[in-house]
Amino acid sequence: MSKHPLLLPVTITVVLGIIFAAFRPSLPPAWGFFGHRKINHQAVFTLPPELIVFYKKHIDYVTEHAVDPDKRRYATLHEAPRHFMDLDRYGKAPFENLPRNWTDALMQHTAYFFINEKRDTLPLLLSPVMEKDSFVSINPKLFKDTATAVSRRDFRLFFINNIFQQYYEEQWVIEKDSLSKLLNFNKINCRNAFAVDEFSGHGIVPYHLDYMLRRLTDAFREKDVKKILRHSADIGHYIADAHVPLHTTQNYNGQLTGQDGIHAFWESRLPELFADENYDFWVGRAELIEKPQDYFWNIVLESHALVDSVLGIEMALRREFPADRQLCNEMRGNALVKVQCEEFAAAYSERLGGMVEARMQASIRAVGSAWYTAWVLAGQPDLRDVSSVPVAVQDSMDAELDKAVKSGEIKGREHEQ
Repeated sequence: MSKHPLLLPVTITVVLGIIFAAFRPSLPPAWGFFGHRKINHQAVFTLPPELIVFYKKHIDYVTEHAVDPDKRRYATLHEAPRHFMDLDRYGKAPFENLPRNWTDALMQHTAYFFINEKRDTLPLLLSPVMEKDSFVSINPKLFKDTATAVSRRDFRLFFINNIFQQYYEEQWVIEKDSLSKLLNFNKINCRNAFAVDEFSGHGIVPYHLDYMLRRLTDAFREKDVKKILRHSADIGHYIADAHVPLHTTQNYNGQLTGQDGIHAFWESRLPELFADENYDFWVGRAELIEKPQDYFWNIVLESHALVDSVLGIEMALRREFPADRQLCNEMRGNALVKVQCEEFAAAYSERLGGMVEARMQASIRAVGSAWYTAWVLAGQPDLRDVSSVPVAVQDSMDAELDKAVKSGEIKGREHEQ
């Protein structure tokens, strides 16, 4: 919580309302726990000899902890957006107006406000931060009969130094002195100023993958076995999520087209029914990722290109199958639940033409490639002297996560409907 008592109670309520309204109802964990564990497990066998020895010794860890990010959704507000991105919110593919750089994207999609002496809340800017003319127009009502503009470069530095560092705070406060310095004015006609993140709540998975690759690289440089394994398991989860088409659209569960439940159908029910007998999980060797940022963006763009097929094929089948042959009762433990009938699921799987299997295969190859690339970027450290360092598959941190999960309350934008 910021120490600056700047925002009025009504303003705080509005700001928090904007933030929390962006978090969507939840879905089943992408790929289900089975899928995430399978992907991380198989990724080990894509690695070159120098790495496979290390990872095979700890294969139980990277397999079991593949589901940790889903568990963390119960523990922190900031976890959920790391799993998806609503790309169609930003126009049409390839979304050229959406910066691939995290700082620029966040800056462009942050709203900036000030509260004047009359306690009116007004926008600080009159134009987008990322205008091509490189100037940012400032609202003239901020001053006494004076309008002004600043260069994009100066505003970017202002954002980095004064706003970006508050990313994990509940309130993003803009200090009046820093604002005055930016605008080169001694007196500013405002009581308070603040910023609101209008970006993160709609998903940040490609940006987070870039960040996680750097963290894994640092762990390899330090030869910190626990960090290597933890970050390997985590990045594996996020890469797998990025391969799910419905993790790249606002219509993530078919809720906008009357197809509620399609998310779990595609990524959990189909693998559950057909993966063991029909899917081939041997995908060849991991490759060095030359341009990680482009690589991760290509993953989500490829996933997004499949959204229309995922939705359209299922919609056509709904019209063909009677309602009583679409959903069937099935025992799960001691509970009787409704799931897609096997005949209906088989028809969907067939018309998808192996799409689910292909995305799982691509996930496995991408996870292994990310692990391998981080190791190369770290200078290819010799891990033989640390390979045998004991790392418990379960520890106190796992107990805390499991406790949070048992609370049954997902924080932030949930994943399950």
